[in-house]
Amino acid sequence: MALTLISPAFANGEVIPQKYTCVGEGISPPLSWSEVPEGTQSFLVVCDDPDAPGTFYYWAAYDIPGNWRGLYEGYAAETLAGGFKQAINDFGTPGYGGPCPPPGERSHVYHFRLSALAIDTLPAGPGPRCEEIVALAQPYEIAFAELVGFYARKAVQRLG
Repeated sequence: MALTLISPAFANGEVIPQKYTCVGEGISPPLSWSEVPEGTQSFLVVCDDPDAPGTFYYWAAYDIPGNWRGLYEGYAAETLAGGFKQAINDFGTPGYGGPCPPPGERSHVYHFRLSALAIDTLPAGPGPRCEEIVALAQPYEIAFAELVGFYARKAVQRLG
């Protein structure tokens, strides 16, 4: 079996509930995984939007212990992560930033990617950005799984 990633908040290919976006509470959705490959020492979870000009990174949670099988919901920007680290997202804050496409644009596709890594701690300096963490993890990746969600914001209507 292959590494799997799911969320009780939304199924693969469905709309991401507003609670987990910039219009809602802006907290991370709950995630769980299974079928972990042998040799996994840690995990990396990344959320990005490849529909944005040049991929936009919303989250990179890394050095997640290899014996964990999920993350609770609720990691927001600057939430202290008990037991793992969070990189600086493209909003310029540490932690999760909810999907936030420009109002009125078509739905954007958001990828939640889980990587099983053959290293327990990535060699990152202080305050790494998501893109840096993704690059550091690449040589250690054993397997990955993705959960894809969609989200669009309504156009802003002006009165008057």
